[in-house]
Amino acid sequence: MILTDALLDFFLETRQHTESICQPLEIEDYVVQPIVDVSPPKWHLGHTTWFFEEFILKPHAKDYVEFHADFSFVFNSYYETVGKRVVRSDRGNLSRPSVKKVYEYRNHVTQAIKGFFSGPQSEELRAVLEIGIHHEKQHQELLLTDIKYILGNNPLLPVYSEQFQDHPKEIHAQDWIAVDGGLYEIGHATESFCYDNELGRHKVYLQPYEISNKLVTNGEFAAFILDGGYQRFDLWHAEGWDWVNQNQIKAPLYWHQINGEWHHYTAQGLQKLDLETPVTHISYFEAFAYAQWKGHRLPTEFEWEVAQAFFPWGKRWEWTESAYLPYPNYQKPDGALGEYNGKFMVSQKVLRGGSVATPEKHTRHTYRNFFHPQLRWQFTGLRLAK
Repeated sequence: MILTDALLDFFLETRQHTESICQPLEIEDYVVQPIVDVSPPKWHLGHTTWFFEEFILKPHAKDYVEFHADFSFVFNSYYETVGKRVVRSDRGNLSRPSVKKVYEYRNHVTQAIKGFFSGPQSEELRAVLEIGIHHEKQHQELLLTDIKYILGNNPLLPVYSEQFQDHPKEIHAQDWIAVDGGLYEIGHATESFCYDNELGRHKVYLQPYEISNKLVTNGEFAAFILDGGYQRFDLWHAEGWDWVNQNQIKAPLYWHQINGEWHHYTAQGLQKLDLETPVTHISYFEAFAYAQWKGHRLPTEFEWEVAQAFFPWGKRWEWTESAYLPYPNYQKPDGALGEYNGKFMVSQKVLRGGSVATPEKHTRHTYRNFFHPQLRWQFTGLRLAK
């Protein structure tokens, strides 16, 4: 556990960074919700604040004055234990509370947490504060990806930021890393922070395999498209093929063909596609189909974890072939925080690695992200195995 003073500094640094992500926005951008998976920036600002108020201040801080009685209803996300909430698809209908009022709410709770943790507190409460900080860091990543979706679906395709570079290159040559078969230890093993779904360290047996030291690039994926990859049913799962046809999918999200050339929407606006940067904003279905086209496959999350020390990672969340399931002896925490991970362990795929949108001090090689296979608004990519 981080010492209290350092933990409080970590909290304040995290709160400030969330607001810096929103700094380039116009006031009208804060409320837009194009699809159910994308939440308005204003909601993220309120929800991350609600977490600290609901789980620390209201039950534990003597004489704490709740900012507004309705905010628990407005900014709860999926915590059944905590009470009623606004339906997820209706978050974009919240023209009130105003953005100004939400920032006042943030300041109110930030100052209350600062005062509360200026004195000695139990290890249990410091642990909840640390979870809350990492919860906010998750929402920083969601803020970046949700803002990109909001602006990337604006007909004007406006610039978000010249500073945020969402398409970095991998300059090393592609090679295959050979890994011997055998027993390997999987899962979090230190005293540093992790989520409950990383625990239950255990042994797995792996067959010999090889894994690419480099992510698949835009140019490589464009070759898949040119070869009719989106028209060949034999490359796809049945569910993936249905998804392609029902949604008329012809390329990764944000790709636009203009005068016979591929462009894509970036944080700097519409740009000509850089063929050397890692492909992103693809679904698991697309990642699987591409691997089939290449005659290879996706790695399992265990293969990825065992090999990750031998290649750079962190530019894209990498789809794996693993279903999101509990590790052996997984124990869900009691109370509302037990809803954080365990109840989502069905019908989802594990992603590993982190992305350009993942904040500092938040990722690690045992981190297990998870999404439904059709989703692609996050910075998702793929690495091949064989």
